[in-house]
Amino acid sequence: MKYRIIRLTKKSLKMNNKVRAKKHLGQHFLKDEEVAENIANTLTLNGYKNVLEIGPGMGVLTKYLVEKDIEVIAMELDAESVSYLAEHFKNKNLQVIQADFLKFDLSNFFNGESYAITGNFPYNISTQIVFKMMEWKEQIPEFTGMFQKEVAKRICEKEGSKAYGIMSVLVQAFYHAQYLFTVPPTVFNPPPKVDSGVLRLTRKEDFSLPCNEKMLFKVVKTAFQQRRKTMRNSLKSFNISDKLKEDTIFGQRPEQLSVSQFITLTQKLEDDAVSTNS
Repeated sequence: MKYRIIRLTKKSLKMNNKVRAKKHLGQHFLKDEEVAENIANTLTLNGYKNVLEIGPGMGVLTKYLVEKDIEVIAMELDAESVSYLAEHFKNKNLQVIQADFLKFDLSNFFNGESYAITGNFPYNISTQIVFKMMEWKEQIPEFTGMFQKEVAKRICEKEGSKAYGIMSVLVQAFYHAQYLFTVPPTVFNPPPKVDSGVLRLTRKEDFSLPCNEKMLFKVVKTAFQQRRKTMRNSLKSFNISDKLKEDTIFGQRPEQLSVSQFITLTQKLEDDAVSTNS
């Protein structure tokens, strides 16, 4: 994996128009200092001393992160933003990596120590960022940041809601999810067409599943692809035995099932497959 590491020394950050927001990168630069500070303060710093900021842009959030007693790495794909940070925001405790987070190998990140992730995430890849984060959940006890409001709400939603779906179940299988506050378009340059939402994900104390993780993902995704159907109909491809189909859970629609019920259902499907093939 090729990337550039840029080490910086301290200098005050000033917002200017040197960095152009690029539509293809989903860039909307946060310009409100209070909002930036509030996002930085979503980090509890419980159980870790390292933080990865994704997409620092012009560094308005970074400024508040490096004030904390933590090690900060800022990962930015845009070369223009990286150059801006190198010129305007220099701090010896900050490391800037020019790389694409979605393609970056995190296997030895922070030398294997735990770290949190935060950022003002580009809307066009925000859900991909969450799914990649979950691949490395053993190292990531906390994840905070800003999304398009409806995405943030969906991640934190509970069963019984129309917004409850694949992201809700899979994230909450491993993390406690809190929707923290809403951010209006006016605090960005350029302003997006929608509100933004800030959330916090805190990894559960016991985040190991009593079922196969890949199987859970498959069950959840298959169920919600036909969310208007009952589980009995949406999961037909699993070749469920007639006996298991009698379970009352199969008469419900996916949005009615809690995260724990999806986990229990996955266990039942695994046991059913074993018994059918034995």
